[in-house]
Amino acid sequence: MNQQNLSAFIWSVADLLRGDYKQADYGKVILPFTVLRRLDCVLEETKSVVLAQYEEKQAMGINPEPFLIRESKQSFYNTSPLDMKKLMGDQDHIRENLYSYIQTFSPAVRDIFDSFEFHTQIERLHKAGLLYQVTEKFANIDLHPESVDNYQMGLVFEELIRKFAELSNETAGEHFTPREVIRMMVNLIFIEDDDILSKPGVVRTIYDPAAGTGGMLSVAGEYLAEHNPEARLTMFGQELNPESYAICKADMLIKGQDVANIVFGNTLSEDGHSDRHFDYMLSNPPFGVEWKKVEKEVRQEHEQQGFNGRFGSGLPRVSDGSMLFLLHLISKMRPVSEGGSRLGIVLNGSPLFTGGAGSGESEIRRYVIENDLLEAIVALPTDMFYNTGISTFIWIVSNRKPEHRKGKVQLIDASDMWQKMRKSLGSKRKELRDEHIAEITRLFGSFADAGTDGKPISRIFRNIDFGYRTITVERPLRDEQGNIVLGQKGKLKGKPLPDPSLRDNEDVPLGRDIETYFKREVLPYVPDAWIDHDKTKAGYEIPFNRYFYVFQPPRPLEEIDVELMAVTERIKEMLEGLRA
Repeated sequence: MNQQNLSAFIWSVADLLRGDYKQADYGKVILPFTVLRRLDCVLEETKSVVLAQYEEKQAMGINPEPFLIRESKQSFYNTSPLDMKKLMGDQDHIRENLYSYIQTFSPAVRDIFDSFEFHTQIERLHKAGLLYQVTEKFANIDLHPESVDNYQMGLVFEELIRKFAELSNETAGEHFTPREVIRMMVNLIFIEDDDILSKPGVVRTIYDPAAGTGGMLSVAGEYLAEHNPEARLTMFGQELNPESYAICKADMLIKGQDVANIVFGNTLSEDGHSDRHFDYMLSNPPFGVEWKKVEKEVRQEHEQQGFNGRFGSGLPRVSDGSMLFLLHLISKMRPVSEGGSRLGIVLNGSPLFTGGAGSGESEIRRYVIENDLLEAIVALPTDMFYNTGISTFIWIVSNRKPEHRKGKVQLIDASDMWQKMRKSLGSKRKELRDEHIAEITRLFGSFADAGTDGKPISRIFRNIDFGYRTITVERPLRDEQGNIVLGQKGKLKGKPLPDPSLRDNEDVPLGRDIETYFKREVLPYVPDAWIDHDKTKAGYEIPFNRYFYVFQPPRPLEEIDVELMAVTERIKEMLEGLRA
């Protein structure tokens, strides 16, 4: 049975649910049942041996778990004499037997069903008189590894995940990233490592701290499988939403990954992989979501651990925690001596420019840029995501830049690369075509200024181009007679006191001499001004749109005059018609 037919067959279960379930809730039944049947099929071959080992080790008073994992040839096991076929033999006790069967899986698998809240669906199906029919439907699906390998099963499961995400538009964006966006990000983080990734038997790690349903990890795995079937990508993640966590963990289990690598919880307050570093990382953290719930833990780490922790460089305002995820990912980079790392993260426009010099956001940008970690930023079209129509940007960050990229940053404007979707999904009205992904990947790989029809698409900047120093320009305080008021004590004794009402700030680009700038741009207009050097702060911002702005000259006045005359004549004719 091919992937399409298998997905359609599983989807047909929805026909049983129609009427008793809303469409948006189909996944709550079909996904855990699909996982259950797959595990049932995977364990079938070794079931008798596992049961014998279980009874033997129980009788001896020995912890049977390591022996059961060895005999099952998997990272999980089940100690029940039941399986899904046997469940069909006792229709009157299907509910009790199904509970019993699920409870005898190894702890990591039970955790998946608990997070799915599968017991709630079993009760609901039982009350609706559907439990036996649904279980029977799945018991008759052949999901044995000989018929459906891990790769194909993973594709089937992902297709089901996408279908259910699309049926639940109001929540899809929280836990589901458009597949074509992920493909583009995966291309960009892998492109410079094609030689390494093509070697036989290569093993690499990838991590997503806001894993959702595991889409980013899955697409990365597919990419590597297509380019080098002998390579292995070990996947790690953390997710806060219980249902998304269950789906992600189930997806990893189906693909043969170690489900212990998928951790439940809030990444910002409790790092589930505190002792690990990774080769690659991908993330689409929540946009504009405040981090007040974890503020105590985050501030404590910032203040007590500094750069030994994750948030040493600074903290963004509480209203948007996306830059905390950026810092978290950077903390997970392998040291350069161990090969370094590359990551891609989806951010909205705010992290590019929010916050002046000295603010948390500016200090984070300063840390990233001054440490030469920022490789590129790609601007995506609006209306690309399910729950927001705002502009989004992909940041590519690495501590192992190729020599020709060192000290530089590439900006790519892909905001015009899109096609309209035939049917909108929530706020998502646009999508990237294959040729758009290929073009963005080509532009990134070429690392050169490029444009079309007089409009820039790719631009290369020096790191220093994004930096500036904010200087405080003071002017003297004067009394009622207009005389300058001098200080009477301290370091201002005998010096002019500043007038707070006349205080001003100027941003001086890095690389430009402050005194020269001050003499040319300030003193000619306010000769009595001076700089308070104690207040000078360094800042960084990336005014992306300004760099790609193309001036459109206004139309000639003569042309506008002709149009105005024509409009005036039409108004006169209308007024005359009313009088008549």
